[in-house]
Amino acid sequence: MSKVVRTNTGAAAPDPSEAEVAARVEALMGRMSLEEKIGQLTQIGGAAFVPGPKPEDVIRKGGAGSVLWLNNTKQFNVLQKIAVEESPAKIPLLFALDVIHGYRTIFPVPLAMASSWDPSVAERAQAVAAKEARAAGLHWTFGPMLDIARDARWGRIVEGAGEDPFLGVAMAAAQVRGFQGPSLGAPDRIVACAKHFAGYGVADGGRDYDPVYLPEGQLRNVYFPPFEAALKAGVGTFMSAYMDLNDVPASGNRFLLRDVLRGEWGFKGFVISDAFAVGSLVTQGFARDGRDAAFRALSAGVNMDMASNTYPQHLAGLVEDGTLKLDDIDAAVRPILAVKVRMGLFEQPYTDESKLAQVVALPEHRKEARLAAQRSMVLLRNEGRLLPLAKSLKNVAVIGPLADSMEATEGSWMVFGHTPAAVTVVEGIRAKLPGAKVEYAPGPEIRRDIASWFDTMMPEAKKVPQTPEQAEAACQTAVATARSADVVVMVLGENADMAGEAASRASLDLPGRQEELLKAVVTLGKPVVLVLLNGRPLSIGWAAENVPAILEAWEPGSEGGHAIADILFGDVNPGGKLPVTFPRKGSHAPLYYARNLTHSPEGSPMYNPRYWDGLPTPLYPFGFGLSYTTFSITSLKVSAPQVKVGRSVTVTADVTNTGSVVGDEVAQLYIHQRAGSDSRPMRELKGFERLTLKPGETKTVTFTLGPAELSHWSTNAGKWIQDAEAFDVWVGANSLATLHADLVVVC
Repeated sequence: MSKVVRTNTGAAAPDPSEAEVAARVEALMGRMSLEEKIGQLTQIGGAAFVPGPKPEDVIRKGGAGSVLWLNNTKQFNVLQKIAVEESPAKIPLLFALDVIHGYRTIFPVPLAMASSWDPSVAERAQAVAAKEARAAGLHWTFGPMLDIARDARWGRIVEGAGEDPFLGVAMAAAQVRGFQGPSLGAPDRIVACAKHFAGYGVADGGRDYDPVYLPEGQLRNVYFPPFEAALKAGVGTFMSAYMDLNDVPASGNRFLLRDVLRGEWGFKGFVISDAFAVGSLVTQGFARDGRDAAFRALSAGVNMDMASNTYPQHLAGLVEDGTLKLDDIDAAVRPILAVKVRMGLFEQPYTDESKLAQVVALPEHRKEARLAAQRSMVLLRNEGRLLPLAKSLKNVAVIGPLADSMEATEGSWMVFGHTPAAVTVVEGIRAKLPGAKVEYAPGPEIRRDIASWFDTMMPEAKKVPQTPEQAEAACQTAVATARSADVVVMVLGENADMAGEAASRASLDLPGRQEELLKAVVTLGKPVVLVLLNGRPLSIGWAAENVPAILEAWEPGSEGGHAIADILFGDVNPGGKLPVTFPRKGSHAPLYYARNLTHSPEGSPMYNPRYWDGLPTPLYPFGFGLSYTTFSITSLKVSAPQVKVGRSVTVTADVTNTGSVVGDEVAQLYIHQRAGSDSRPMRELKGFERLTLKPGETKTVTFTLGPAELSHWSTNAGKWIQDAEAFDVWVGANSLATLHADLVVVC
């Protein structure tokens, strides 16, 4: 029996079975010409900057299955009306956009949400994003981004869950559930897209788009798991990546798109290329020309060509001369039509143009954004318990180029055409201290050394740069402002355009003159708190030794300023943990905790630091984060000292709040396989739980270690195996946990 869901209009409609969907798809296919089928495989741009024929003319001929780079509810309805009333087959369009961490209500960037170590934060955030986007007329988001990233120089690290596959798996599934709900077509939800499949975050040198070289063991043990988790959560679409993977572009890679995604994992949805990636197969030296690119991409498993116009130009000719079969085209079209059927677009193709204003006005959306920001922030340092600050303060200086920047607060990857509307740090502190004097001075501005083409869309980039004289005057004004205050809050980091796509960096230092300004203010002898707004780990070695309190706020979203003030003044106790290692220098990247042991491991008598000019150890380790209270983790127990291959044991530990205020701790389980078929990482995360504890309260956490946690893809065996070997087990508050137990797996 079919269960009942509700359409976008609220009317009850059945959730169709696979057989019902297949029957409707075949009926549609029967009335479509070859050109119309190819149209369904084509996504076109709807913005004025996209060259070529007008979208209306293409759609009227049945030449498009989807539209992107358009964010206008009225225009969605105009184009949809052409599709369903004037095109030959009358098939509705899918409207798509990058809704990465919010539509109108902006949530913390995904890297920040991963810092919550609470998948429900990401699920609720993406549910709000989906509700607003669907009310605007969108059906499909190009998210979540599931690329594991271990090189902080890579700009798109901001869009993912960090360096670890276990945490990445949890965040992947949560985001898919948030975007899509229980099934495709759920009310107020949109289709998710798992991107970029796969290995995109491992580009040479951290340089966006550059080649990737990964052995199969790394792919399967580290980089595939979040994508498979998204598939198991029901994700409707996948996106192929730009870069070469082991010398084969991901958008022409049969191993990825056919052998693994469809063959091994049984994916039934459809794959879209990244923007222009099909046509770029020629640029990459993989395809001879556009015709060859179309053949290679479709043959590899790319259903839909994103905006390169390669499919509509060449697929028909490939069928006519027998290079491709009509069955190849049909197979690519079917899952696209199936998604449209499941989304209810044939029954309800249009959007109520009055709905968006009602939805974005819902107060619970801003409340959810504030909560997400609070739970995502990480306290890195708090010497002398400087934080929380007293609300009785009368004179506070807020200093830094990002302190009153809505763009930096909301962060990178806004939806196309978004107007920033964030509560900034200055505004948040002033709202928290209505009777105090809160003075603000930005200091010298910060800019990228080399601009991105995305910068044309950023209001900040249109400002005339400061002259050196203006920058020096701004620096002196900021120091003078700090000198007259009782407490100084420094807000430093990166502009929104300094992280994201086309935003890789060679250095992880604070851009511009920010560290110089920080040193000048600290020299004044005032109590100083450093708040970081950034989309990646930064090298803040001087601050880590000289600034008493440091709060990693990331890019916290629309309610970021309020959430930061909530933490600075003690209304909220920070409990976030780092989802990525902080290197001491950008030249140390990639640096991550789950490295393999060497013949001279860290801590051994023969240990020789890998660099002679500085320690290569993390500035802050994966999983690290402080609180305004203290915790102890004790009584580690494994339910049995031995377990047979294929069986499971439980691991328990007691977590106690040993301080004086309520707080959150994240208990983390790590393992190490001591020997076996392959060398294994020195530590691997295999469980975590975020707990809220009252002073003196103790809770017991319970984790399971079974075949899923104790197995790995073996390079030697060429398959998944579980070795009968000895394991180390740790439970603690970060990846340097010392509370240890033994476990032996036997045949």
